[in-house]
Amino acid sequence: MSTAPGPAARWERYVALGDSMTEGLWDVDPAAPETLRGWADLLASRLAERRDGPLEYANLAVRGRLLGEIVTEQLPAALALRPDLVSLVGGGNDLLRPGSDPDALAALMESAVEKVRATGADVLLATGMDAHDSPVIRATRPRVAVFNAHLWTIARRHGAHVLDVWGMRSLRDWRMWAEDRIHLSTEGHERVTQGALVALGLGAETPDWDDPLEPLPPAARAERLREDLTWLRTYAGPWVGRRLRRRSSGDARAPKRPRPQVVEIPGR
Repeated sequence: MSTAPGPAARWERYVALGDSMTEGLWDVDPAAPETLRGWADLLASRLAERRDGPLEYANLAVRGRLLGEIVTEQLPAALALRPDLVSLVGGGNDLLRPGSDPDALAALMESAVEKVRATGADVLLATGMDAHDSPVIRATRPRVAVFNAHLWTIARRHGAHVLDVWGMRSLRDWRMWAEDRIHLSTEGHERVTQGALVALGLGAETPDWDDPLEPLPPAARAERLREDLTWLRTYAGPWVGRRLRRRSSGDARAPKRPRPQVVEIPGR
């Protein structure tokens, strides 16, 4: 997706907080195949391109983190870095759990937003994805919808920006998702980056950034069944097993970019 002229970015230090989505699963960095990139890294690059001076960027997100862990572990570390832009995206892992309380999660999120805004920094939130088309995760849809409604209210109260993932038409296509059907593909992360630019008032780089893909021919029922069985065996089963053992894929993992570093722009 080519870069188009747009408004200048005013922020000098951006810190990203969150879980696997912000860590960047499963967008592999083509310049460093052993590392993950993701929408927040891409956003940092786009913001840097729209600045005359340097942009510093840190990413404290770790896969599997619950919102309480993000607020208690990542938020204090982020505030110590004195950012002027913070993306705070979490709650998805909580809402996947039966019995989770979106009202309580929203109260926790609002407290975190208040702390960031008290420093003068801007905040970028993100709604949860609409799981209408997922036969497994669809059961979480009512909880996610309530949490999303709270996020819009929190943003209004405290002057935050909202990345409207729920409303993105392009993400209703499974080609925007990785094989595990929970995390974004490389193209999905790119689309979310464009949505983040829109949320920040900078405008997307192309007018068709959220257009749906051309539909594929319908797959045969037997093929869909094979794919579903492979998914259950490869991804769903291990995920359920970790939950039963109260383990997380992010246990013992550290943030990939814990200290602010200047974002390098090719050609500058």
